[in-house]
This record gives sequence, structure tokens and C-alpha cells, in this order.
Amino acid sequence: MSIYSLTLRSLLNRKTTALLTIFSIAVSVMLLLGVDNIRREAKAGFANTISGADLIVGARSGSVQLLLYSVFRIGNATNNISWHSYQEVAGMKRVKWTIPLSLGDSHRGFRVLGTNTDYFEHFRYGAKHELAFSDGGRFEDVYDAVLGAEVAEKLGYKLGQSIVISHGAGEVSFANHDDKPFKVVGILKKTGTPVDRTVHVSLEGIEAIHLGWDSGAPSGSISAEQARHADLQPKLITAFLVGLDSKIATFTLQRAINNYRGEPLLAILPGVALQELWSMMGVAEVALLAVSAFVVATGLIGMLTVIWSGLNERRREMAILRSVGAKPRHIFVLLMIEAGLMAVCGVLVGVAMLFLTLFAAQPALESYFGLFIGVDPLTVDNLAVLGGIILAGVLIGAAPAYRAYRYSLADGMTIRT
Repeated sequence: MSIYSLTLRSLLNRKTTALLTIFSIAVSVMLLLGVDNIRREAKAGFANTISGADLIVGARSGSVQLLLYSVFRIGNATNNISWHSYQEVAGMKRVKWTIPLSLGDSHRGFRVLGTNTDYFEHFRYGAKHELAFSDGGRFEDVYDAVLGAEVAEKLGYKLGQSIVISHGAGEVSFANHDDKPFKVVGILKKTGTPVDRTVHVSLEGIEAIHLGWDSGAPSGSISAEQARHADLQPKLITAFLVGLDSKIATFTLQRAINNYRGEPLLAILPGVALQELWSMMGVAEVALLAVSAFVVATGLIGMLTVIWSGLNERRREMAILRSVGAKPRHIFVLLMIEAGLMAVCGVLVGVAMLFLTLFAAQPALESYFGLFIGVDPLTVDNLAVLGGIILAGVLIGAAPAYRAYRYSLADGMTIRT
């Protein structure tokens, strides 16, 4: 009988203990790879949210805050900017296109974005992908609305349905613009970005629903038809995206906007602000990976404990093997192979558990947290880490293997009291 088949028989004889050890290693491997995968996918998802925009302009605050509320719909602006300032910047030399953004309202927990048709023309995500419609088209009327894919899917909306916008960005609002309902005229294809969780309406529509409102509360009654014929030129917007005809002019225009005398404005580069965001979160990333590494170490130490504590119970087994011709080195190799097999099985089961968990959790993560986690093949770094875990498992098995190596035939056959 070969040493390998003998090792398998030995493990099968202690299958409950071996399976629990393999499972503990598998869970730790799944956690380590899962944290790394989510970290990478989250970074990629954030980076793919917007592409093609050279600058983001808003009221003067922090660059990360401006990035979060204008692009990711997280948080709120400290202040708005005037339409006059927007037009002045839009008319500056080297500015090729702009996309105005007006935020502050919601629909059943989803953010409402007021913009114009330039949004559908110039907004890009991922590898400069254009927005596309799965049904319908752009808004044309004051009370038209275009839904992101997740909004339509989660709320079950179809073309032609009426929706009511609520004042404020909270999930629950007691101030609804129910006197001016909007009609769904378009549904966008899924993008894996905050666009999917956004209700898009025109800037005129935002102005129309706020006619007769003062300081966040209705102060008069203006019907939807009356509002349609009123002056709906925007007075304020939240932020706007800027595209330039030359990347060389980016820093020059950024400086000009930041020094704009009309009102305090802030122009940021999306990529730079995103790197600033990641640097702020770097400590949390390292902490998560460190915790995961400790969990893996705990799993391997658990394997060491199981093998080591089992030596006393297996002394007779080792003595019998020695009595039939096994040499001390065979006992050493036997325990080393056992440790290696459990480490390999733990790694393989852990990888399988990771992919199954990602497949199962993907819809929930995307639906509730807006986080699209792709199920990608293991990277070279992942494979290196797994190889390191297997090597560590084999080396850990050397300690109990050396102890067993030192057992003599007489010691193994002696009954201890």
C-alpha cells in the first residue's frame, strides 16, 4: 500500500475531524478572497460610474463630498449654484459640453435627478459606454420621466405609468408633489452604476413641481397646467459635469473656475477625487484584509491543534505501522501529507464556496446596496495567496510530524496510566 493511499485511509478513518478542519480552512479562505474581491470590484464599480467628464463643478465644499453627491447620489450638497454661474462656465473657452444636475427630491427612496437632454447625449460610464434605452426614449414634456433599470425593476413600473415625486431625499417623505404627477416615457438599460437607481426628469419639471413652494413647504396652489405655461427657467442647480475639447486645458479651466468671482465654486477632477476617497478608506481596507488573514491563520492553527492533539490517540497506530516495516521517515511523510491534503481541500472548498456565495449574493448586493460585484476568475495574486496557504499548511504539519517521528516502537506499544 502506498503512502498516499494510507494517508487517505487514515483521513477517512477520522473523517468527522478532518471535515471540520477542512471546513474551517475553507471558511477562512472564502473570507479572505471575498474581502479582496469585494474591495477590487467596489473600486472598479466606483471608477466605472463616470467616464468622459473632465471636471465636476459644484458649490465650494470638499472634493470627496462633491464627488459623492453629484455622481454617486450619496449625501447632499451644502449649497446650490446659480444658473447664471453655470451659463458663464459653460460659455468659457475650451468647454465642449456640460450636463447640469439638480438634486434634492426623491421617489420611494430613489433619488430624482433633474437635467436636460445633454445628459443622454454626453454622459458616459465604464469604458465610455453611452446610455441606452431598454424601452421608450428621452423625456420631452415637462412631466416626462426616465427611469433607471433598477427603479423600474424593483417598483414594477412600465411605460405610461404615473409617478409622484416627493420633496427631500429621504426614503419616507410627508411632502409629495402629488398635484403634478410625471409619466414614465423611458427606461434605461442596466449600467451597474447609480444611474440604475435614479429617476430622471427635466430641469423644467423640477422647476414646475416647486412653483408655489417656499422654504421646503407649499405656500400656494399652482396647477400642473398653470405651471406648464409659467417661466420654468432654472434659478439654481446642484452641480454640473464639464467636458473639454482638449485635456491640456483641464488644469487651466479648473483654476479659472475655482477663482470665479461670481460665487464660490469648486471644480474637481473625478479621478483625483476618487483617489482621495480611496486614500481615506485605505485604513479600513488594510484592517479588513488583516482580519481576514488572521482568520486564515486561525484556521491553520486549528488544523495544527487537531493533528497534534490526535497524536496521543494515534500512538498505537504509529507503533503498528512501525512494526510492519514503516520507517520513522514514513511516519513523518504521512503526517505531512495529511496536513497538505487538508490544506489543499480547504482551499478548493473555500474557492467553491466563494463563487457560490458571490453568485447567490450578487442580486441582493446590487439591489439593496447598489454594489455590482462581478464573479471574475482568480487573479495571479489570489493564486499566490492560495499557494502560500497550502505551503503554510504543509509547514504547520511538520511540527506534529516531527513529534511522531521521534516516537519509538516501544513507546508506542506502552500503555500509559
